[in-house]
Amino acid sequence: MEFLTNGITQVTWQQILMWIIGGTLIYLAIAKELEPALLLPMGFGAILVNIPSSGVLNQTLQGIGEVQGIIDWLFEVGIEASEMMPLLLFIGIGAMIDFGPLLSNPRLLLFGAAAQFGIFATVTVATLLGFSLTDAAAIGIIGAADGPTSILVSQVLKSNFIGPIAVAAYSYMALVPIIQPFAIKICTTEKDRKIRMKYNPKSVSRMTRLLFPIVVTLIAGLVAPASISLVGFLMFGNLIRECGVLRSLSETAQKDLVNLITLLLGLTISASMKAEYFVTKETLLIMVLGLLAFVFDTIAGALFAKFLNLFLKEKINPMVGAAGISAFPMSSRVIQKMGLEADSQNHLLMHAVGANVSGQIASVIAGGVIIGLVPALLL
Repeated sequence: MEFLTNGITQVTWQQILMWIIGGTLIYLAIAKELEPALLLPMGFGAILVNIPSSGVLNQTLQGIGEVQGIIDWLFEVGIEASEMMPLLLFIGIGAMIDFGPLLSNPRLLLFGAAAQFGIFATVTVATLLGFSLTDAAAIGIIGAADGPTSILVSQVLKSNFIGPIAVAAYSYMALVPIIQPFAIKICTTEKDRKIRMKYNPKSVSRMTRLLFPIVVTLIAGLVAPASISLVGFLMFGNLIRECGVLRSLSETAQKDLVNLITLLLGLTISASMKAEYFVTKETLLIMVLGLLAFVFDTIAGALFAKFLNLFLKEKINPMVGAAGISAFPMSSRVIQKMGLEADSQNHLLMHAVGANVSGQIASVIAGGVIIGLVPALLL
């Protein structure tokens, strides 16, 4: 009874706030079905690590000595020491992606590149707000719209805000159907959104599909060596998909591996969601900056498409440019829905999918560039 009383008296208002935040994440996962595989374990983990003297965290017990908690152990082994979990997740993501729509229209790669503007714009804003370059770079990568990349970059750069960055990245990914329409309507007109695009898919040979992940890995490795673990694991997963001789492994990577790693990653990230580190004004700023990063990315992609239209005979619907963010496949679905709302015969899905998968490649390359560039600038 004394132990119970001591536990209750040790509870702080910050921990209670974290319970509420954890409960909110669980609510969004269950009631709204927003990224449930990750938000649910992340929300429950946030509650676990904010119980006083929680057994899931490292602690020293009288007469026993130091005992390592399971969540701290998972964080140490799976993220801190090796970045294993985010990288393994990329294998599954790569196995899920069909690069066919992109390969049949390679110019869509340009939109993936353009939609990464939000990363570097947010890094600049975060630096001006007083964050160190390392933390600003880790915050900026939220704009990649890619949760595993955000976690990996923030960990490699030893950011002090891994928890808030992970929460912001995955929360805003889940809210893409709300954020993107708002951002798109800021920078496009109804006439822009009604632009129809013909879809004439070109046949993509099996050899092209096989060579693509290998060539992308080589080019990315030579141009941005720091990105090779990110790009390499993504492309390896895609090679498993396309090779045709590892069908069962491809299905396992797409389903079992992704589901298992996602669940463990959600719980593990909660190690950095302890109240004393999470409930700060910096966390609030990071949430705002993460939102700005998503908006900047979407607007940059749409405006780049409008710029290209000045020189093209067959116009591109600017919303396709906005799909160049990495939130695959949610962003392409949003663009398809908005296209049909503007014109019931305006089917943009396959164009948007091509831009969307190019954004997946661009985001991991951008993450590698950030990892390689920031330490060089600090020298």
